[in-house]
Amino acid sequence: MSLNIRPAQDCALDLLALGECMVRISPEGHGRIEFAKKMDIYVGGGEFNVAYALSRLGLRTGWVGGLVDNPISRIIENHARAVGMDISFCPKVPYDGVGREARIGLNWTEVGVGPRSAVTLYDRGHSATSKMKLGDVDFDAIFRGRGGVRWLHTGGIFTCLSESTRKVAAEALKAAHDAGTIVSYDLNFRSKLWSSKEAIATTKPLVQYIDCLIGNEEDFQKVLGYEVEGADENLKELPIENYKKMVRRVAKDYPNLKVIGTTLREVISATENNWSAILYWAETDEFFHGPTFERLTLEDRVGGGDGFASGFTFAFLQGKTPQEAVNIGTAHGAMLQTTRGDTSEITLKELMHVAGGGGARIVR
Repeated sequence: MSLNIRPAQDCALDLLALGECMVRISPEGHGRIEFAKKMDIYVGGGEFNVAYALSRLGLRTGWVGGLVDNPISRIIENHARAVGMDISFCPKVPYDGVGREARIGLNWTEVGVGPRSAVTLYDRGHSATSKMKLGDVDFDAIFRGRGGVRWLHTGGIFTCLSESTRKVAAEALKAAHDAGTIVSYDLNFRSKLWSSKEAIATTKPLVQYIDCLIGNEEDFQKVLGYEVEGADENLKELPIENYKKMVRRVAKDYPNLKVIGTTLREVISATENNWSAILYWAETDEFFHGPTFERLTLEDRVGGGDGFASGFTFAFLQGKTPQEAVNIGTAHGAMLQTTRGDTSEITLKELMHVAGGGGARIVR
């Protein structure tokens, strides 16, 4: 049941991501939104972040999401093109001058410090991505024509945006699966965007097309309906062995799944976490543990999970073993949180140094 990834020479892209990208607005430093005099501008979105990181690591990636013909959209376009991402598949709609028909979603994010947690306020209603519908993108042509794609990454944030994006997600997953493209899906439950009941009803039919599933204990509970025995009501503590039992139940129910991964985060404060990850490899029914970063100092925790996903995806696309994949994914997720913003600023050399156990002595 090993990952049967299409050869690089047979495909135009190593990875295509499907999802919404937003413009993020944050106060300087650890400031509060309501008192801010200046704001920093970033770009990010769960699926977009994965494609962006892999481009920085030297792979050929693309992204599909809704765009608008205005300068806000071009912030995203410029960010993607700066690392060589292919955005030619993105449907772009005219700007009506107000944003009634379609707009670029915004998120306002405070970077927490000490006992004050990070806070994200969404302003993403009526976004161009949420308006995407069947027929906007020719997925069969992407995965079978134009050279093809080795890996598709999407997830619950895109799926939950609207009734139409749920249909688009199903269309894309099936087209990728039928073309022999590996599919990864980050469950990424967002209670502000849909209910657990809606998430379960929508996601269960999609799992048949997925090879790699990513999610923490809350994601599996709220999106697929699996409980972790012994987890407290507020999901503050995760009994690892019981989590593993739950993962094996998922793998038994969906034998097409080849990889199941999750990050392990213990929050000490907003600026200090214990960080690690585990990866289940269905072929041998084994769990592989990544390195543990104790008391990891955080500059910005946003995007850590995407860092893990992009790290292990990079490893598998490079032919690495499951142990190497979880090591690289865990290290990348940790390193991504040491810089400000959603998208990765980590180089391949830095990543492989840390994933291989290298220290943080000054580089001269």
